[in-house]
Amino acid sequence: MTPGPLRARRCLPGEAVNSAGSALSWKRWWRSAGFAWAGVTHAYRTQPNFRIETWAAALAALLALWLRAPLAPVALACALVLALELVNTALEAVVDLVSPERHPLAKVAKDAAAAAVLLASLGALLVGLSTLGPPLWAWLRGLPGVG
Repeated sequence: MTPGPLRARRCLPGEAVNSAGSALSWKRWWRSAGFAWAGVTHAYRTQPNFRIETWAAALAALLALWLRAPLAPVALACALVLALELVNTALEAVVDLVSPERHPLAKVAKDAAAAAVLLASLGALLVGLSTLGPPLWAWLRGLPGVG
């Protein structure tokens, strides 16, 4: 029986993993990208925080472009927050699968993953303030009646 996309088969020691083609195959890459995009869309549909963080990232990127501020630090900080939110979502799903009832260790796992997102968000806020703050302040000071 061939394992389906949601049912993984364990490999025996020394057994090769069936990769369904070369690691350099475009077909394989597009298939993997499709699975990744399914994860993003699932998180966007089901996780309110991911939606908020996605729109905050888009606004921060647009503000950086509009202010002609460096985009790279803003984009990297936003990508880190979104990536950790996806990891948090995945970890919560796995914990719920293996421990449907409340358990102290399940709480520790979920709380630690949420803390990682929180710390990345605070770091992204600092990056945003230090990168976007000065050019935004300069723009505001140039407005009539401000400054």
